[in-house]
Amino acid sequence: MPEVSTTPKLSALYVRAVATGPGRRGDQLPGTEYVRRDIEIDREHLADYARVCGFGLRDELPITYPHVLGFGLSLRLMTDPDFPFPLVGLVHVANTIEQRRPLLVTDVLTQRVRVADLRPHPKGRQFDVITETSLGGEVVWREVSTYLRRGEASGKGGADRRPDLAGEPTATWRVPGDTGRRYAAVSGDRNPIHLHSLPARAFGFRRAIAHGMWSKARCLAAFAERLSAACAVAVEFRAPLLLPATVDFAARRVDAGWDFALRSRSGKPHLLGSARVPG
Repeated sequence: MPEVSTTPKLSALYVRAVATGPGRRGDQLPGTEYVRRDIEIDREHLADYARVCGFGLRDELPITYPHVLGFGLSLRLMTDPDFPFPLVGLVHVANTIEQRRPLLVTDVLTQRVRVADLRPHPKGRQFDVITETSLGGEVVWREVSTYLRRGEASGKGGADRRPDLAGEPTATWRVPGDTGRRYAAVSGDRNPIHLHSLPARAFGFRRAIAHGMWSKARCLAAFAERLSAACAVAVEFRAPLLLPATVDFAARRVDAGWDFALRSRSGKPHLLGSARVPG
């Protein structure tokens, strides 16, 4: 169980990812789990993150903030020599966060990151990156990020797609063209498809696209004060959000929490999600 004492140097990891190239192949995920202890919250970084994603400044961390704390560990794991897929080209298709209680800006945290459950998908293969955040030896925050490696269609796998139950739009947002660059600066996720149109076009997008985790954070920021302190928030990332954009946000209260969506003006969903209080 390798331990990491500081945040991995992300620029070096991206260089490694590019140098590895698209030719890597494999059929097994590594059993490595990276651990980082004694993580203290940088208040200035937290304020920058909150500003980019639309959260207010509070003593409680935004529910999506531990994702950026653990991103360096997940990137290191997915650029290790025994990881079976090239990092460039992986598609983030879903994300679930379970929080048992709020984390505070004064908390000192431990994070563990591993990969698991390589399985078929109709468009290739998918797997999970699992990040656990602990306080005092207790896991209080857990994230499962699901990634797709496109390839030969298996004709199997893949869960039923989430229905759009969020109802009519409750807000319209203008998303600036520099959103990808601003989020990259606070998250460390500098995948070139989010930064500028030219590299995005190399991967089949007309313009740079927003990070999926920015979209999730921005949606949750819209009703953060009404979320339960203990909740599970699951999203599917549907259509890429090309930048700049004007989008509609919808959120509908249900018995156990919320259903929400981020849609194009034509009604096509970019993101569909739910927030639930664990039973």
